[in-house]
Amino acid sequence: MSGLDEFVGQREIASPAEMEELGRAFGRALGAGDLVVLTGPLGAGKTTLTRGIAAELGVRGRVQSPTFVIARTHPSLADGPALVHVDAYRLGTDGELDDLDIDFAHAVVVAEWAAPFADAVADRWWEVEIDRGWSGTGVDNACGTAGPHMAAMEDAAPRRVRITRHG
Repeated sequence: MSGLDEFVGQREIASPAEMEELGRAFGRALGAGDLVVLTGPLGAGKTTLTRGIAAELGVRGRVQSPTFVIARTHPSLADGPALVHVDAYRLGTDGELDDLDIDFAHAVVVAEWAAPFADAVADRWWEVEIDRGWSGTGVDNACGTAGPHMAAMEDAAPRRVRITRHG
């Protein structure tokens, strides 16, 4: 088990390319037995970050949101660990996460929305919280602004990423 200890703290990510590069840096630091929990609203960049991790791990298959399959395993194309990408949003208990029969000890597991269940499956894990904050755009989301032009501004806004180690 390796981990993301060197990344613990907060940073701002300016673009999807930068989010994917952060994922690549994570991928270089992760090893079999590591659990990374991603937390953040829809469209925050969780899957983009996971694509970077997958690229660095050298795994097979296109990384996309596992929402409809709950868990997707991407086997290694070399001698490294597989990547298991989980969407725990529809899970109700930690027992349901355990029922997925994921080999946590021999894979890198990236689990979206799994913070309530992570302690049940791992002694040590990292949470990556991604916030779609407006960060300098001058737009206050709480004012009821809406519409396609606002969505475009939100998509272009930098993300605040906070990494925390648990356990």
